[in-house]
Amino acid sequence: MALLNYQPPTRPYLRFVYRDEDLLVLDKPHGLLSVPGKAPEHKDSLQLRVQRVFPSASVVHRLDMATSGLMLFALNKASHRHLSKQFELREVKKTYYACIYGEPAKQGKVDAPLICDWPNRPKQIVDMNNGKSALTHYKLIESNKNACLVELQPHTGRSHQLRVHMQHIGHPILGDRLYAHPEALAASKRLLLHAQDIAFRHPSTDASMTFTSPHPFDIKALKLL
Repeated sequence: MALLNYQPPTRPYLRFVYRDEDLLVLDKPHGLLSVPGKAPEHKDSLQLRVQRVFPSASVVHRLDMATSGLMLFALNKASHRHLSKQFELREVKKTYYACIYGEPAKQGKVDAPLICDWPNRPKQIVDMNNGKSALTHYKLIESNKNACLVELQPHTGRSHQLRVHMQHIGHPILGDRLYAHPEALAASKRLLLHAQDIAFRHPSTDASMTFTSPHPFDIKALKLL
């Protein structure tokens, strides 16, 4: 799916949460690509902006363009290897918050393998036979009529995992251009998904580190039909 009328936000241009000699933690706004797209008009991204200040910075993981929240960058090769290994071993703990349509059980999990919907890429679909394993834990935080705020913790890191898993159980994330039905899409001009917490081990000191970017969502202000 092509990016139509890509107009990434510029204020603030960069929002640093933490920085030292080995890594950076930044708060990415929604509407900004994590890494440059293929087309020249899609070059603006969090990676490009960070590398203008820290040329050695490299992306360790990504967020969807429409998702806001915390992203981690390495500042040298050793740090990148160390942090990437933590992601590979699923040692990095990430917590997202989302506003979804309807109201699920108070807590639960979605264990549904995912695969690229190739004719409709970049969309992903659940495929019990050919998909890669994907597991998401969720917890109901607050509800308001036909919508609710949930905490999401992905055990795996598949592309669009949280978005597809919420759709799969009948509760798409509000404002999701790819996966929401008309009512859920009309509820918000942006995708209401935010990467709020990330926890990992420092690549040099091995100290536990946790960072938080509070979600901006007000479930009581949402109005759904």
